[in-house]
Amino acid sequence: MSPFNKKEFIALFVLLAAVTLILSGWRNYRLHNPSAIQSDIPVEIYLHDRTGLDSLVEKMDSLGVNVDSEELRWAGRVLGWRNFRSGLYIVDGSHSYDEFLSNMARGIQNAASVTILSGSDPDRIAVTLGNQLKADADEFSRIFTDSSDMAQELNLSGEELFSRMLPNTYQIYWTASPENAVQRVYNEFDRMIADRYRDEISESPYSLSEIITLASIVEMEAKVADEKPRIAGLYLNRLNRNMLLQADPTVIYALGERRRLLFEDYRFDHPYNTYIYAGLPPGPITNPDEASIRAVLNPEDHDYLFMVAAPDGSHRFSRTFEEHREASAEWRRWIQEQYRLRDERERLESENQE
Repeated sequence: MSPFNKKEFIALFVLLAAVTLILSGWRNYRLHNPSAIQSDIPVEIYLHDRTGLDSLVEKMDSLGVNVDSEELRWAGRVLGWRNFRSGLYIVDGSHSYDEFLSNMARGIQNAASVTILSGSDPDRIAVTLGNQLKADADEFSRIFTDSSDMAQELNLSGEELFSRMLPNTYQIYWTASPENAVQRVYNEFDRMIADRYRDEISESPYSLSEIITLASIVEMEAKVADEKPRIAGLYLNRLNRNMLLQADPTVIYALGERRRLLFEDYRFDHPYNTYIYAGLPPGPITNPDEASIRAVLNPEDHDYLFMVAAPDGSHRFSRTFEEHREASAEWRRWIQEQYRLRDERERLESENQE
C-alpha cells in the first residue's frame, strides 16, 4: 500500500514539478543572462587556431573579462559549445553565454578597424595593414610589386595598385588573407572613385592612372585642403602649355626621403623629377584621397602657372614668372628670418645655461 494518499501524491507531484520548473528557469536564466559576460572597455580576443573551452576560459581570464570562469565552463558544456573557430571576437559591454559562445563556435567574428591614411608609401601601408590585422607586413609589401598575382590580374603596376588604396577606415575580418584585405580596399576604390566619377573620368583627356598620378602630386603638395582644386588647376595649366610640372613632391619621391630640398636636388636625374622630365611622372607618388582625385577631375578654372609656399602652410599663386619671383623672394626672406630667430633663441638658451 502506498505511503501517500491521493492528495499527498498530487501535492508531491506539484512540488517536484515546481522545483523542476524553478531549476530549469534558473538554468535558462544563467545561460541567457544578458550580463553574464561583461567588460567596461572593449577587449579583443584573438583566436589564432581552433580553441577548446578550457583554453578560451583561460584566455578570457588573462584578458580581464568580467566572467565567472567555472560558470562559463558549465555553460559551454550545457550548450554544447566546446570548440571555437579562429577569429577576432570583441567583448564590449554585456553578453550572454549563449550569444557569445555560439558566435565563437560558429566563427561569427568581429571585423577589425583598419585605417589607411593618405600620403603614404607602399612600405608604410604594408606596415599599417600588418599591424592592424596582426599579419606579416612583408606579405602586403609583395602585393604592391609589379610581379604580384593581384597586380597582374588587375593589369596594374605595383605602384598603381598601391595608389588605389583609398584613405578611409575599413572593417576587415582579421582572418582575411593579405590578398583579400587589399582586394577589399581596392573594391572600395572602384565603388567610390571609378564608378562614382565614371562620367568625369571618361570626359577627361587623361586615363584613370594618369588622373591618380596627378592627384598624388596634389595630395603631397596641398597642406590646406581647400587649395586642392586650385593646385590641380595650376598643374593642368602647365601641362596644357607643355611646361615642366616642377613639382617638389616628385623630387622628394625621386630622392627617396622627405626633407627640405636643396638647390642641387632639383638636378637629380630621375624619371620622377619633374624639373627635368616633361609631363607626368611614370606613376603615382602616393595614395591620394578622394578630395585630391576630385580636384583633378574638377579643377579650379584660373590662369595661375606658379606657386610658392606661404608661412601658414598655404601657397601664394602667381600668373607670371615676375610675380612668382617676387613671391619666392618674400618666402626666402621669411625662411631666413626664421633661421635668424632660431639662432638667436639657441644663443640665449646657451647663455642662460652658462
